[in-house]
Amino acid sequence: MFYRPEDGHGLPHNPFNALIAPRPIGWISSRGADGRANLAPYSFFNAVAYVPPQVMFASTGAKPDRDGTKDSQANIRETGVFCVNIVSWDLREAMNATSAALPAGESEFDRAGLETAPCDTIDCLRVAAAPAALECRVTQVLTLAGAANAAVFGEVTGIHIRDEFLRDGRFDVAAAGLLARLGYRDYLVVRDLFALARPDDRG
Repeated sequence: MFYRPEDGHGLPHNPFNALIAPRPIGWISSRGADGRANLAPYSFFNAVAYVPPQVMFASTGAKPDRDGTKDSQANIRETGVFCVNIVSWDLREAMNATSAALPAGESEFDRAGLETAPCDTIDCLRVAAAPAALECRVTQVLTLAGAANAAVFGEVTGIHIRDEFLRDGRFDVAAAGLLARLGYRDYLVVRDLFALARPDDRG
């Protein structure tokens, strides 16, 4: 089939998310100027550069109590920082619970029963049980086409990795059971890995 998005796809469900998959989940924790913490998963998230390390996530849609945006982006505008908590299989239910549209100021950490830990380089809380977490300072926020669409870019200023997932000097994604987002309501857990040598690899 072929379709133009502006004309509609004619299917029971939009296939767009399913075509661009799997995607890492940006489980974004933030803190507003009032000190209240927020935690929410974003399915448009990725790394964008090595030196300095940088990541981005996109916020789509808005809440009626947040003036054209969502809690995460509103907090980030106020404080300029956020933390990306890496999601594992063991945290799948908690991550899903934090996707609820709670009133501004109500804690998703509390709703999901998650223990918090402080960040080291920014004034923000993180998910203590996450296999890894990336502390970030905002570098830019881009307004995207469409209603309430924005991309938030941040430089990673601190990285937490749980020691049990470091094996032979590498982060063991299978042992951590990292979760990825697919389309519709589908997710994937990383279990099976294989390696490919690049054509220009030496040795």
